[in-house]
Amino acid sequence: MSTDTPPPLPRQPAAEAARATEPASPGIAGVDDTGVPAGGGDAAEVGRGFFRALFDLSFRTFITRRLAAVFYVVGLMAIGIAFVVYLVTGIVEGVGALWFNPGAGISLIVATVILVPLFAFLAVIALRFVIEAVVALIAIAENTERTAANTRR
Repeated sequence: MSTDTPPPLPRQPAAEAARATEPASPGIAGVDDTGVPAGGGDAAEVGRGFFRALFDLSFRTFITRRLAAVFYVVGLMAIGIAFVVYLVTGIVEGVGALWFNPGAGISLIVATVILVPLFAFLAVIALRFVIEAVVALIAIAENTERTAANTRR
């Protein structure tokens, strides 16, 4: 069944409709691109809100997104310290082994120089992956809670 009449045209072009429905600022008002509400108020008020959320026994307020950067920096520092310790220890042990077994000493030095940076790099990737996964999980929980609050009757 073919008809020669074209489908009706929309009242306005798609580009105009898209511009008309776009918010003035991207995202949700009062929330930055990390999803953390913007701190409106003085620092003492923000601190009280943090400690109030920290001791919220109902777990209705999430602090993980606020602390993700701190966890990442602390994790990077721990990986950096471990990197230096293992690298120096491996090289010192390799040099010490050179006196008794030159082949083992050279092997230990080469393995240390190759494997320690590789494992440190993999540890940074794993740390980032875990923190991003936890932050994404918290974002899903917050968005689900917000959706549920907006759909209640």
